[in-house]
Amino acid sequence: MEFIDGDGDIIVPKAVRPIVGLQETALGGKKGARRQYRYGNLHIRDYDTNYTVHIDRVDPLTNPLGHLLVDAPEYLAGAAAAVIIGKRVGVAVYSRRKKEGKSTRDAAIDAVVAGYLAGSFAGNIVFNAASSLKKRRE
Repeated sequence: MEFIDGDGDIIVPKAVRPIVGLQETALGGKKGARRQYRYGNLHIRDYDTNYTVHIDRVDPLTNPLGHLLVDAPEYLAGAAAAVIIGKRVGVAVYSRRKKEGKSTRDAAIDAVVAGYLAGSFAGNIVFNAASSLKKRRE
C-alpha cells in the first residue's frame, strides 16, 4: 500500500485511527472526501477507508489571507481572474447593449450574465493552470 497520495498528503488507513474526533470544517478543497477537519495547521480529509493528512504553513482559521497567499494561491489567482475578466466583459457588454438602444435594465441583465459566464470560465482556467504549476513545483 502507498502511504503518500498524488498531492503529497500522508494516507492513514482508518484501521490505524478509526475516529478523528475533531470539529468538521468547510475550509479547504475536499477533493472527493466525505468530510474534512482542521486542527491548527493540520488538514485532514476523511474518505471511506482512509484519511489523508498534510500540514499547511499558515493556519486558515487564524490567518485566512495568509493561507491563501502561501498555501492556496491557486484559489486567489482564480478568484482574481474571475473578477477582472468578469468585470471587463460585463462593462463591455453593457456599453454595447446601451449603444444598440437596449434599456438600462436589459443591458444590465445581459452584462451580468456575460460577465458571470466569462469570469467563471476565466477563473476556472487560471485556477487549473495555477494548480498544475503548484503541483510541478512541489
